[in-house]
Amino acid sequence: MESVPDALCGRPWLILMHSDLIFNIQKFSLHDGAGIRTLVFFKGCPLACKWCSNPEGQSYAPEIAYKISKCIGMSECGLCSRACKNEAIRADNDGKAQIGRCLCDNCGECAEACPSKALDVMGKRMTPEEIIKIVEQDSAFYARSGGGLTLSGGEPISHAAFAINLLETAKSRGIDTALETSGYCKWADMEAVCKYANQLFFDIKSMDSDKHWQWTRVGNELILENFGKLVKTFPKLPLIVRTPVIPGFNDTPEDIARIQEFLGETAPHAQYELLAYHRFGEPKYEQLGKRYELEGLEPPSQEFMAQLRKK
Repeated sequence: MESVPDALCGRPWLILMHSDLIFNIQKFSLHDGAGIRTLVFFKGCPLACKWCSNPEGQSYAPEIAYKISKCIGMSECGLCSRACKNEAIRADNDGKAQIGRCLCDNCGECAEACPSKALDVMGKRMTPEEIIKIVEQDSAFYARSGGGLTLSGGEPISHAAFAINLLETAKSRGIDTALETSGYCKWADMEAVCKYANQLFFDIKSMDSDKHWQWTRVGNELILENFGKLVKTFPKLPLIVRTPVIPGFNDTPEDIARIQEFLGETAPHAQYELLAYHRFGEPKYEQLGKRYELEGLEPPSQEFMAQLRKK
């Protein structure tokens, strides 16, 4: 277990600022803010969207991901099984490792022992200094393109104290900052975090609260309330509203028109983007031992998306 610095003992709010769980840092992104950007993905989200392309970002705890194609085999190796104190790993019918998820506590010992990297821990505790060191490796690209750092997830505002620390550190180094949010959070946290963002991406998925709950496991009331407060509190903050278009959920012209009407009344200055559903994250569910609920759902065609964007 990671030791806590002496200066932080007895001060849990400072521990939250000192380090947090990150499940990915993606460089050279061109779609999540101006210019070339580095995306930092926070682990943990209050939503459970059925189409989520980052299921490893939903849980607030580390998780073991298993790529069976990389497994050497239990008879040839078996190091993961011997490292597991809970006896959660055994051979399947093909001689490959099989994880008993009900026994696994995601301690990561198996991943450390695995020579082929078939096992990996999703979620690494990092400090702002460690993250900024990685982000600054591409500072020359930010300067030329107007890019910078974007916080994503998961839900970064769920980690408000750490997100503020990270954004404040980035801005002190002259790094442009952007934030992606579902909007489902405490208003006080959103207000505090957004003070350090140069640009904000805000998801509005549906105006129908019942459907919103069925597909994301939360209603939309808090999201829409926070959005209204955000627009009034930060009228000059560049704002991009996004709607992921999911077949069967919000893909009718009427669904999109209701969101556009809301934006016209609440934030007429905001940019609005429609993002087509895709299945790129589907293999991750199997790796995490989860079921992908939208198996077989076909993405909308380019022609269909073009028609929606004309509405």
